[in-house]
Amino acid sequence: MTLRFIPPGQTLGVMGGGQLGRMFVHAAQQMGYATAVLDPDAASPAGLVAHHHVQADYLDATGLAHLGAVSAAVTTEFENVPAAALRTLAAMRPVAPSGDAVAVCQDRAAEKAHFGRCNVPCAPFVLIETRDQLEAVDAALLPGILKTARLGYDGKGQVRVADRAALAAAWDALKQVPCVLEQMLPLAYEVSVIVARGADGASVHFPLQQNLHRDGILAVTRVPSPDVTPDVQQQAIAHAGRIAATLGYVGVLCVEFFVLKDGRLVANEMAPRPHNSGHYTLDACDQSQFDLQVRTLAGAPLAAPRLHSPAVMLNLLGDLWFRDGAAEAEPDWAAVLALPGVHLHLYGKASARPGRKMGHLTVTAATAEFANAVALQAAEHLGLAAW
Repeated sequence: MTLRFIPPGQTLGVMGGGQLGRMFVHAAQQMGYATAVLDPDAASPAGLVAHHHVQADYLDATGLAHLGAVSAAVTTEFENVPAAALRTLAAMRPVAPSGDAVAVCQDRAAEKAHFGRCNVPCAPFVLIETRDQLEAVDAALLPGILKTARLGYDGKGQVRVADRAALAAAWDALKQVPCVLEQMLPLAYEVSVIVARGADGASVHFPLQQNLHRDGILAVTRVPSPDVTPDVQQQAIAHAGRIAATLGYVGVLCVEFFVLKDGRLVANEMAPRPHNSGHYTLDACDQSQFDLQVRTLAGAPLAAPRLHSPAVMLNLLGDLWFRDGAAEAEPDWAAVLALPGVHLHLYGKASARPGRKMGHLTVTAATAEFANAVALQAAEHLGLAAW
């Protein structure tokens, strides 16, 4: 795909109206673009702030035609937008990332096959689509994690299994859909890297982010990574760049990695969009991941982003509104905002519920140590566990 430069003043479209779409819309508008969002929810966070909100299902032909008519180019804000919808739009307008690239990220088996083509190691795994395949699983893969091949995110569609009996029960609980069983590995810590790649093949990246997950959902991101070695950083950046290039990827791509206790680096999964672990870039870098998403979609030159402040990012889930089993109550934002270097981002969602991503909090400081100390204070005010 060749993207001509789309100058400010034209309209950039996005499939999906969640918080990632909202932050893309803000970045595009800051650069002078009009914006259009397709999302079925009349109160979607991105739709509420865009110039055009096409309220339609992602596969609705009329809605797709409307988005294509008002947009000079279209991107996506989450990986479960049907790849077929992106392919339909691509017949009308440039689309980045492409439907074919997104389709790889939507299927864990295809994703792992792509890692293999790129010579990027991942955890030993097996695809399970039939009862015979289930019964033939190599015992060496247990204990493991059974994951649905499609539509899994934030810990959904994942079950830890210790033995064959637990594996069979988990597959039944997941309705016997196609799954991937991954061997559990001895993890030291987790990192992610975000790359942006243009249609001309040029690419830039952010520094490695070190991530802490709780119940399968990202809880804390720290940059610079406190534990990463220069070798791990070099490997992760090289792997992510190769994964993007081999896909012919255009846009922002996040690749998550496990660092094992023996120092080895293995790929976990990738997301064809800006990522929760990159939200700190809004406050700690001279360009955010959303700025780069706008640039890749508009065919603009890519300048390497610079981290100007160490940062710690806290994910704010709806659980914070229901502390200790009490009735819904607003968190103590005043106490948090009294702390130095705090940046609060709430996503404009109408109601809180446990597990729902309501916002994030980034702490920036002159040193990583001070940013972490302030973030721990903020966590205490919010009732979040320390790390």
